[in-house]
Amino acid sequence: MIYLIQTKTQFMNTSTKWIASAVTAVAIFFGSNVMAQTNTNPGETWRLGIGIEGGIPTGNRSDFSNFALGGTARLQYDTKSNISLMLTSGYYNMFAKSQTIGGTKYTPNDAGLVPVKAGIKVFATENIYFSGEAGAGFETNYAKNTKLIVSPGIGYANYKGLDIGLRYENFSGQSDSYGLVGLRIAYGFKL
Repeated sequence: MIYLIQTKTQFMNTSTKWIASAVTAVAIFFGSNVMAQTNTNPGETWRLGIGIEGGIPTGNRSDFSNFALGGTARLQYDTKSNISLMLTSGYYNMFAKSQTIGGTKYTPNDAGLVPVKAGIKVFATENIYFSGEAGAGFETNYAKNTKLIVSPGIGYANYKGLDIGLRYENFSGQSDSYGLVGLRIAYGFKL
């Protein structure tokens, strides 16, 4: 029985890393191919968005942390239609809360994660969009695992550069899945 549990855990670790690596490779390949093309069509625009992220951890992380804060950079390609393509990366810090064990109070180290995601925005109106992203999350503390990230969201963006998005981000793999309800406030610059 123990062998089966160990085998399943090893399979999940390997599977998650392969999936995360494949999504990351596709995102990098797609991003480099699209960047190599010239922008000759009016209405198609490249943007670089810099954002601050705040969030509330859910699942297993809610026992460890009450608040997450981070920053992200997003490369976005606005097509002539109501669709935008995105590549996002940055850093999230989940601030550890104090724990009491055996009457002794201590605060463990914060948990960090580097997300690398590819995604799409579909504008339902001129300013309101629905988004979806997938990719890999690389933990920087403790086990340093690679997590599969899936993130649906909704937001508001205008062509002056403001982008406010609300999302749920799920991090799964290595029998330790958790999430984050996050708010991103960003400003995008045309490239």
